[in-house]
Amino acid sequence: MSTDPESAEPKAPQDGSAAAVPEDADSPLDAALRRVGSGTAVTDSGQIDVLATIGGWRGLLESVLPSAVFLVAFIATQDLWGAGIASVAVAAVFSVARLVQRQSPVQALAGLVAVVLCVVVALNTGEARDYYLWGFVTNAAYIVALSVSVFVGWPLLGLVYGMVRNEGLQWRDQAGRRRRYALATWILVGALALRLVVQVPLYLADLLTALGTARLVMGLPLYALALWFGWLVSAARSRD
Repeated sequence: MSTDPESAEPKAPQDGSAAAVPEDADSPLDAALRRVGSGTAVTDSGQIDVLATIGGWRGLLESVLPSAVFLVAFIATQDLWGAGIASVAVAAVFSVARLVQRQSPVQALAGLVAVVLCVVVALNTGEARDYYLWGFVTNAAYIVALSVSVFVGWPLLGLVYGMVRNEGLQWRDQAGRRRRYALATWILVGALALRLVVQVPLYLADLLTALGTARLVMGLPLYALALWFGWLVSAARSRD
């Protein structure tokens, strides 16, 4: 389910929450959603494995290290080009490692492309703080997409978690389940909105160190926390 990441090979859930229905028996929509849901790891006890879902420690490092290297390098040298090259180099190492392990090229190169784009934006404007600008754009896009999914009655976390829990799309026939999945999706929206509320003022004030630190703390860790809370609040209840 992570947007950043992922190397962990999650165990097949033992509670029937993975894919008990053969994929060739699914509708095209079910099959597509099941493939998306497969990125959400579940423990043997039926709880979401947040660390595995975001790609384990490797996924966390891939998400954090390029930005951390950029921030530290620029503060130490005030050289935007050098900091950008260092950041891209770190991301490239992770991508090469994934390619050597014959992982999906899309998965292997996605993080590198994102880092390159951030560096290009910063170099184009000549402002180190603009390394983080593209993140604001993508963050806002996710907020809009997630919000729309709730308003049209197809909350995104319901689509994903419903497949993981082997509910398919049947949860949409139950008002209680729809409300819980809508709430779970709003929790993720809230986490993404909190990023903008905190980081945009730091960006406008040109507080690079504070902005970079906030980006690290409120990046994948906050996203993972939102996924975990969303999983908890969307669990089925006897009254649903």
